[in-house]
Amino acid sequence: MTKIETKMVGNSFGERLFYRVVRGLAVIVCRLYMRMTVEGQGNLPTDGPFIIAPIHRSNVDTLIVGTALSNRPRYLAKDSMWKNRQVGWLVSAMGGFPVARGTADREALRRCIEVIEGGESLVLFPEGERKSGKVVQSLFDGASYVASKTGVPIVPIGIGGSERVMPKGAKMIWPHKVHAIIGEPLRPSRDESGKVPRAAIKELTEQLHGELQSLFDRAETRAGVK
Repeated sequence: MTKIETKMVGNSFGERLFYRVVRGLAVIVCRLYMRMTVEGQGNLPTDGPFIIAPIHRSNVDTLIVGTALSNRPRYLAKDSMWKNRQVGWLVSAMGGFPVARGTADREALRRCIEVIEGGESLVLFPEGERKSGKVVQSLFDGASYVASKTGVPIVPIGIGGSERVMPKGAKMIWPHKVHAIIGEPLRPSRDESGKVPRAAIKELTEQLHGELQSLFDRAETRAGVK
């Protein structure tokens, strides 16, 4: 898939309209069923794309992030989901864009950079797969790398209570309270030449880790998790 095609996936009028309808229904479900509350929405940048970096404890985290943001963010998705035209359309409409399974990490990162350069915000779970427990696990450098390469900020989000709502392996969504806290943007640093030293990426990842742990702790308390 070319750079232009990558940017255009999910951007038709019909797909964007479908997303708005689904998001509206999701907001109702989250607020009524999960008693979801959100704070820190004023921290979201209004002058361009950014990277959303949430904690990841449940399959409902993607839903929660989507309802916490006013504009549709983009997500990485396996390209096999586009083998079925209808499924591919739905994934695209919800913000997914294809990355070939088994490709090198740099290919996935290149696609992420293309999305940002196309003017759209991007969700990257820095812990990778869903984790469990109250401690933020070691983070991958992907979010910091893309932010440093494109110059966009990273917005950390702590989500409290989602593991109770739908823990790993669960097939039901349980009616527990969820609270999300959107943190202040973390800005990458680049030298005068525009190059991004490896040390700067590592430093940004460490900063993100600390912010996520703080936000997660506060969100869990607000959600009533003991």
